[in-house]
Amino acid sequence: MATTSAPQHDLWRQLSTFLYRRSTLSLVLLLAPPLLWLGVVYLGSLFSMLVQSFFHIDRFTGLVVREFTLATYAELFTPANLDVTLRTSGMAAAVTLAAALLAFPLAYYMARYATGQTKAFLYLAVLLPLWSSYLIRVYAWKLILAKEGIISWFVARLGLQGALDWALGLPVVGGPSLSVSAIGMWLVFVYVWLPYMILPIQAALERVPKSLIEAAGDLGARPGETFRTVILPLAFPGVVAGSIFTFSLTLGDFIIPGTIGDSSYFIGQVVLVQQGTAGNIPLAAAFTAIPMVIMGIYLVVAKRLGAFDAL
Repeated sequence: MATTSAPQHDLWRQLSTFLYRRSTLSLVLLLAPPLLWLGVVYLGSLFSMLVQSFFHIDRFTGLVVREFTLATYAELFTPANLDVTLRTSGMAAAVTLAAALLAFPLAYYMARYATGQTKAFLYLAVLLPLWSSYLIRVYAWKLILAKEGIISWFVARLGLQGALDWALGLPVVGGPSLSVSAIGMWLVFVYVWLPYMILPIQAALERVPKSLIEAAGDLGARPGETFRTVILPLAFPGVVAGSIFTFSLTLGDFIIPGTIGDSSYFIGQVVLVQQGTAGNIPLAAAFTAIPMVIMGIYLVVAKRLGAFDAL
């Protein structure tokens, strides 16, 4: 048995020596599997989707006509489809702004003041919702936001039922109850994606040297001025990283709008319906390209603003 293992050991030693002396080959062999997976599965799927978006569906037979045309993209500019795009983009922007405003104070406290068990507890509190099922959290919020739910009960106990009824009576954002309204949908989106905003901001704030904050104070800067000129610019890459998560995830989500929202469609719902029920694969693919274009523009603007320089 020893005589059998000895040649194998020599073979592995020769192979490791061979690869050690050829670092480029080692790097290629190491990166080939993930890059192949990325190129074939991910990028290949995106390319296939884009190709499908340039086909169109025959309205008479319901079959996909595999001929190059821009007719499917022209459908995106109809009033109904433009309304879907604007509604989804507006909700994504509102969710991102609210998540950033809520996340920054908590992330700042975690980075600057929390220590030991307090910091561990806050990390656990931020991450704990992510350990439960996404669907369970959404359906739990459906009950919380219902007309007979705890939020409506709490608002009534505070004597603010009139204010809630006024908010629900607003056009576009209102509805019969919080569970069937854009306001409720916004609340659930912010809750679900908030951890993805807190963690990048907290990581960015951890990298801000305390010496710079102390130097700003020594030079006579007030706390507000220090925040605007020192802390916020250095933490801005973290805000951008978090906004990429919250904005893009909201753009593509179809579960929350279908569970919490009213009958107004979002991009994710349209893709689901066109790909499944209607069988209009080209239109579904064209709609899928909208978030990609929006995020591409967003990343270009963020890069020109210098958001990635400190990453």
